[in-house]
Amino acid sequence: MPRWTVPMDAWEAAVTGRAPGVVRVGLAVPLSGPLAMTAPSALGLATLAAGELTEAGGVRGRAVELVTVDAGRRPAEVGADVAALQAAGALDVVVGFSTSDVSHAVARVLAGRTPYVFTPPHEGGRVTRGALRIGSSPLAQHAAALAWLVRHRRARRWVLLGTDYVWPQAVHRAARAVLRDLGADVVGELLVPFGPADPGPALDLVRRSGADAVLLSLVGRDLVTFNRAFGRAGLGRRVVRLSGALEENGLYAIGGDDTGELYACMPSFAAAAAAAADATDEGQLALQERLAAHAGPDAPVVCAYARGVHDGIRAAAGLLDDRTATRPRPPRVRLARADGLVFREVGPPA
Repeated sequence: MPRWTVPMDAWEAAVTGRAPGVVRVGLAVPLSGPLAMTAPSALGLATLAAGELTEAGGVRGRAVELVTVDAGRRPAEVGADVAALQAAGALDVVVGFSTSDVSHAVARVLAGRTPYVFTPPHEGGRVTRGALRIGSSPLAQHAAALAWLVRHRRARRWVLLGTDYVWPQAVHRAARAVLRDLGADVVGELLVPFGPADPGPALDLVRRSGADAVLLSLVGRDLVTFNRAFGRAGLGRRVVRLSGALEENGLYAIGGDDTGELYACMPSFAAAAAAAADATDEGQLALQERLAAHAGPDAPVVCAYARGVHDGIRAAAGLLDDRTATRPRPPRVRLARADGLVFREVGPPA
């Protein structure tokens, strides 16, 4: 069975020498902030991936060791920690997810000198030298879902609601273009700051606009807060919701959904559907079972963000294992894909 190791704290790694025969992976994931609810899942699957790689011979025979960086803080703070680790020679590669403003700060600090594998859906555009993105762009992630809802749920009047930073802004631009081509209308748009906020103005916008669908690009706890308020307001059964950031932890925090009108286009939901049709895919349940075998019956849920980190660490190992690589190459792992996304209603947790 794979060795279960505890990730090191960033400052511990910066001031202590590494043991011989070790590859250090910086794990830049949100341990605080709006996405902190995903931290147990991300840490669990990252540790599983590192243990399995080490048991399989490691990277060029070296064990894989994780160093955590809290990517849930302000970009400058995260960047400073990563810069200190890089200056101390404490990292071979950085893997993780965060909001886009934080990922930009990390990529700038690493500046191509240390590989960076960014794992979640991203905003698209140019890729910083030395960075590898294994997630989907806004168009790739949302286009099929928007088209399905317009055609099958008669969702023709849309409100776009997101957090005011790079990724939701890019999602809104892509959604406007897709909806225009589908003959649907954007009847309202609102970008809100991070943090606790009164959902009233957003709910009022949905009501006033006569929307029959809402595209949600809120993230983490802000997404949970809005969905709870949406349900209490009685809008859930008559207004379709589509989210590109709703993952398993968020679904549990909302309390599930009994309206049949809540949809998600996050990768792990799609991967679960793909696995059902493709026996060669590493299914979500198999990954959860492997995690539970090491963490016990109270193991955190395998969510989309955590699955991305698991794949990202394996991709990073492939980069480091390639002696001829001068820049990051596509990961040599099989990521779950579906030719056409499959959408299912989600119910309350068992």
